[in-house]
Amino acid sequence: MRTTAYLSLGSNLGNREANLNHAIEQIEESGSVVARSSWYETEPVETTEEQGWFLNCAVALETEFMAPELLARVLAIEQSMGRKRITAKGPRIIDVDILLFGDAVIDTADLTVPHPGMHTRRFVLAPLAEIAPEIRHPLLNRTVRELVDALPGGQAVRKVKTQDLTTDNTDKH
Repeated sequence: MRTTAYLSLGSNLGNREANLNHAIEQIEESGSVVARSSWYETEPVETTEEQGWFLNCAVALETEFMAPELLARVLAIEQSMGRKRITAKGPRIIDVDILLFGDAVIDTADLTVPHPGMHTRRFVLAPLAEIAPEIRHPLLNRTVRELVDALPGGQAVRKVKTQDLTTDNTDKH
C-alpha cells in the first residue's frame, strides 16, 4: 500500500541548493517524489546562535515504506550528507523532517507525526502550502492553507528563484 508523506527539507551550510537537490535525489530511493515546492529562503528561528539563512522546500513522496522505515531512511540521508547534531537548532548541511504521513497520527519515542511544530512555522507551511494547500492536519483538522493564514507575522520567508541564490551561504542577511 502506498502512502503520501510530506517532507520538509532545509539547509543553511555550503551550497544550500545542491544540498537540497542531493537530498531529494536520495529521497526518491524511498518512493516517488510526486511534488516539490519552490525554494524558500528563511531566517533561522527558535535560536540565538548567529547563522546563515536557510533554503527550504517541501516534497510529497509516495512510498510503500511504513513511517518508522521512512524515518530511518531520512536519518541515513542526513548522516550520509554529513549532518552533525551538535547544537539544537544549529546550522546544518541538511535537515529532513516528516511532516505528515497520510492521515496517520504517530507518537513514539522516535517519531511524532504530524510534526509537532509544523503548524507554528512559516518556513515549513509556506512551501507545503504551495504543493498541498488543502491537505488537513489530522489533529487540528485545518488545511495547510488555513494554518498559514493563521500564522502571526515575524518569520521572514521569501520565495526565491535559482538565479537569486548565492552558491555559498556564508554571508548573513
